[in-house]
Amino acid sequence: MVILTLNCGSSSVKYQVYHWDEQKVLAKGLVERVGSTEAVLEHQTHHSETLTLTREIPDHQTAIQMILDHIVDSRVGVVKSIAEVVAVGHRVLHGGQKFVKSVQITPESLQTFREMVDLGPLHMPANISGIEAAQRVMPNVPHVAVMDTAWHQTMPASSYTYAVPYDWYSYYGVRRYGFHGTSFLYTAKRAAAILGKKPTETNLIIAHVGNGASMSAIKDGCALDTSMGLTPLEGLVMGTRSGDMDPAIINYIARRTGMTNQQIDTELNKKSGILGITGRFSDRRDMTKAADEGDVRSLLALQIEGYRIKKYIGSYMAAIGRVDAVVFTAGVGEMSWRVRQEALLGLDNLGIILDVEKNKLSMTRNAETRISADHSPIAIYIIPTDEELVMTEDTYAIMKGTYDIHTNFTYSFEDPNYVNKERAKALEKELVRKPALKEILA
Repeated sequence: MVILTLNCGSSSVKYQVYHWDEQKVLAKGLVERVGSTEAVLEHQTHHSETLTLTREIPDHQTAIQMILDHIVDSRVGVVKSIAEVVAVGHRVLHGGQKFVKSVQITPESLQTFREMVDLGPLHMPANISGIEAAQRVMPNVPHVAVMDTAWHQTMPASSYTYAVPYDWYSYYGVRRYGFHGTSFLYTAKRAAAILGKKPTETNLIIAHVGNGASMSAIKDGCALDTSMGLTPLEGLVMGTRSGDMDPAIINYIARRTGMTNQQIDTELNKKSGILGITGRFSDRRDMTKAADEGDVRSLLALQIEGYRIKKYIGSYMAAIGRVDAVVFTAGVGEMSWRVRQEALLGLDNLGIILDVEKNKLSMTRNAETRISADHSPIAIYIIPTDEELVMTEDTYAIMKGTYDIHTNFTYSFEDPNYVNKERAKALEKELVRKPALKEILA
């Protein structure tokens, strides 16, 4: 039984093919630059090297058809027929207040997504186009929407309500929604398993730090607060997004420069954050290298990003009370010891004590690690996220009629003995190169 998951961006499609009975990833890949004559497909299977192709891919439907062609290809394919794909899971940015969990896509739910485009104008059109394209190519299988916002629907009104005219909320839905929910769900359940506790008894602070970045305060296994807001612009410093700022800056810059609101919005989303501070980098690896070489603005960007995370950790500790663990995940959270160090050093008085050497050792996407000092009252974990597995399990359960909201549903990765076979195999090879990594495995 094979399940396909799709994550459609404005010019990209990320995909994974999962064999449910064998609990194994058969293939995964990415199509970039959709809409151009030089689009790139990267297709990787469990039994071959990554295949890279460059060709014209005018739209999402063409991209998805190309993905399906490679899935069944005689040389690099992983299934004999596309009929083996029994369901498709789609990542959707925004579910607004309409959806508190994943749902099977119907004409009615798809229309609801269309009505929410204003809540996510940078992401929702691509999400919807991807769904429509996949339904045209695979019309006879169930399609499921997995919303980034669903995890955060347990937040109380005191967390999600902005101090603006209440009519803005009543009439226009202006409130804090939060994103990266699929990642938070996975890492929260895994953290509980590592701690040997039930999710409902676990209090956590999780930092999902990638090009986009946000944090989630979790009390008794449910979302209490989050750093992103109505859109993914609020909160932490990100690769190209500003995060928190004085909203009066928008009118100030408009008056001084003559820029339109749309132009300023583009600057805040695509030309700010790490890129805005350094003037040339959005990738943390480039930023860190330049900082080490003496680039003052890159060092400043590193310090600002770490300080912003640190402030959120402190505020969330005040909101939660007892905290069991702080967790870092996603590309930067998993691989950048420098960003983690900037965020975590100096929190000893709060019971969060970083082991600097362990932190430097933890640069892997194949294992869960602990980087807190042995005497730290609060644990610090690095947990590689697995959003595709959440999407796959939600899709399968909806297809089988066994799915429910996460507080009433048990995922396979909640089992303390759960093993990601693909990562475990890669870890064996990694430990040969880096045997010291074994000392910090969680």
